[in-house]
Amino acid sequence: MKLSNHILIVDDVVENIQLAMNILREDGYEFSFADSGERALSILYNENNNFDLILLDVMMPEMDGYQVCQDLKASSRWKDIPVIFLTGRIDAESIARGFSVGCVDYITKPFHANELLARVRNHIHLYHAKMFLKHQNISLETKAKYEKIRLLSELEDNQKEMIYMLTEVMEATSDETGKHIKRLAEISKLLAKYHPSLDDDDAETIYHAAPMHDIGKMTIPPEILHKPTRYTDEEFEIMKSHTTNAYHLLRHSHRKFMKASAIIAHEHHENWDGSGYPRGLKSHEIHIYGRIVALADVFDSLTHTRQYKEAWSIENAISYLKDQRGKQFDPELIDVFMDHLDEFKTIAQIE
Repeated sequence: MKLSNHILIVDDVVENIQLAMNILREDGYEFSFADSGERALSILYNENNNFDLILLDVMMPEMDGYQVCQDLKASSRWKDIPVIFLTGRIDAESIARGFSVGCVDYITKPFHANELLARVRNHIHLYHAKMFLKHQNISLETKAKYEKIRLLSELEDNQKEMIYMLTEVMEATSDETGKHIKRLAEISKLLAKYHPSLDDDDAETIYHAAPMHDIGKMTIPPEILHKPTRYTDEEFEIMKSHTTNAYHLLRHSHRKFMKASAIIAHEHHENWDGSGYPRGLKSHEIHIYGRIVALADVFDSLTHTRQYKEAWSIENAISYLKDQRGKQFDPELIDVFMDHLDEFKTIAQIE
């Protein structure tokens, strides 16, 4: 079966189409384009083209992107083609609606070149894999065990690559540093390793998912995200929305790393005593992954300089964690942390 690399770009602003094409040419894709929803459907149904992915704007006159996507998903010929919304609408309701009509991803404008390249590359690879399986009339359930493991491993590798690229974007757009993200992943993995109810698979999953904890910050206006002074009440409410925004972006995936990332992004600001956000969960209502990353994030943030604070000494940070046992943090996790304190200190010293 011959697979192509043909992308249809739909946007009523020609400059946006040209920008996307200029970025994606780096990977050697072929392009078709349409300046309206009606023209896009005409290209799909009336011309002899095969497409591997559609980049679709939402806000277009007459027929918007949601309607175009719904029409595609109702078609037996085009329903499997991955659709990525590429739009300036960043509110949670718009994002949720996009996924509800069938898109596989949602990229907000202005976007970063690396982000667009990574997401397009990933979804085209996944689509090609799906089409190969369909062409061969096989499924993961009927393949031999070794083949199933190989395919699942490839899908997981694609997830890891996407996570890596997205965390690079997050590093470029927020106060998160690559070193903080690496230490956070190591601390989280170690907490999972020593937690009595978790296994090696949990430790591996949280290691790859933890770096996505603040991916929702990409949806926060830069003037708020990078504000050097204290937030107003209204600004803090906007800032808190990074948790739910990330969850809405990630929650529709059925892949284990993305599912774990959605949980962590949503719950890593919840507190054991119920005083956290966004939902005021308490105790074991908070997923163990969220509880782990909450502790790891605070410990690393306290012990390293950020744009709004100087680094605390490790001793002062440990004293704070002890004081917050049963308040901000899971008491059992604090006990695990203290039982293996030297190992966590070693990670904190990584520069």
